[in-house]
Amino acid sequence: MSAALAPRAPAATRSTRDWQAADAAHFLHPFTDFQSLARKGSRIITRADNIYLWDSEGHKILDGMSGLWCVNVGYGQQALVEAATRQMQELPFYNSFFQTTTPPAVELAELLASVTPPQFQHVFFSGSGSEGNDTVVRMVRRYWDLLGQPQRQVIISRKNAYHGSTMAGASLGGMSAMHAQGGLPIPGIVHIEQPFWWQLGRGMSRDDFGRQAAAWLEEKILELGADRVAAFIGEPIQGAGGVIIPPETYWPEVQRICDRHGILLVSDEVICGFGRTGHWFGCERFGTRPDLMTFAKGVTSGYVPLGGVMVGERVARVLIEQGGEFEHGYTYSGHPVACAVAVANIRLVQQLGLVERVKSETGPHLAKLYQGLKDHPLVGDAETCGLMGALQLVKDKERSLAFPEEQAVGMLCRAHCFANGLIMRAVGDRMIVAPPLVMTTAQIDEMGGLIRLCLDKTWAELKDKGWL
Repeated sequence: MSAALAPRAPAATRSTRDWQAADAAHFLHPFTDFQSLARKGSRIITRADNIYLWDSEGHKILDGMSGLWCVNVGYGQQALVEAATRQMQELPFYNSFFQTTTPPAVELAELLASVTPPQFQHVFFSGSGSEGNDTVVRMVRRYWDLLGQPQRQVIISRKNAYHGSTMAGASLGGMSAMHAQGGLPIPGIVHIEQPFWWQLGRGMSRDDFGRQAAAWLEEKILELGADRVAAFIGEPIQGAGGVIIPPETYWPEVQRICDRHGILLVSDEVICGFGRTGHWFGCERFGTRPDLMTFAKGVTSGYVPLGGVMVGERVARVLIEQGGEFEHGYTYSGHPVACAVAVANIRLVQQLGLVERVKSETGPHLAKLYQGLKDHPLVGDAETCGLMGALQLVKDKERSLAFPEEQAVGMLCRAHCFANGLIMRAVGDRMIVAPPLVMTTAQIDEMGGLIRLCLDKTWAELKDKGWL
């Protein structure tokens, strides 16, 4: 048998060092310093169950990040495995080109129309959130072109936003490190400041800052000329930017500004969607009425890749009735296996009452736990929304003094988390979590104990270094 056809060896038959050597030799990881990782060696994750992972050394790890913001129903849900198996046996793939469809794609489209806000009755499927946001750019500009306003090309986004890593997705995002590689952003995309009170608004109330941050959008619209602006895109809560939870005044004012100037509002729900905030979608939590809504991640709980865009009737009617052929799409748009898993996943979320549980039980429990963490000498601020949380690490609580950037204190804390069985992400000196929605209150307490332990170990290390 040729090497290409040889069956995959069970994980247990290769040592950790063997896996690491093969990984370094062949696998270029996303968002990674390849040389540094090759020297260190990757952590090899071999199995998972519920909210826990195990690595090749047998260490048990509490997954405080739901994989990558996506494993909402937790690991090992047999209903999703069975849905994929049945569909692969019956029809593993067919495309949605050539005036063709498949039952799982239609069933999922119907189901999405029933769980999303009422203005959404149509969906365009993609393979990921990045592809979904590429679709947004194409669709927004096509919409205005069909309305006889082709000059409306500009899409406004925010600094420190994340909307994917394709050319259009990374351009919509406001990550300076991404823009520095590849000549980004592409033309017609501009950015305003983010609604990050801790960084930009201290000295004023959160509500006043929220209104000021929204006003930056109107200032940019007037600077560009409203007749040139096509849309504003934003995550309800900026996830990869550090779980930036906007003041309650921010989104209602953004909605008013979009309405006043007639521009489309796009809600990027890739992270916030499917229950993360205690509502089915983040736009419902903050009271907006978006025209387009990007989704991915939680739609299948990460079991298989799937993304898409919910298209509001304002846009859909123009595309359908005036559009002719929309010259855009993907091989895997409406992939039958992905759609079958998504249907099973959404039904499981409904059966388990996860959205309601996050809103009334586990979200408030996490909020109470985070209020308790504010007494730690490293924690300058702690905030949550649903099952998302952020801790702002500071050098001096009394003066809200930050650590020098070069000390990379967040990464030191993350290393203690990894060493003590917790996955917690560092964004600068902001430590963030977004655990699976199946997490119980007892497991939240378990996670809280690990967080405090790792904060204590970070504090001790900083004192040893003389940085405090």
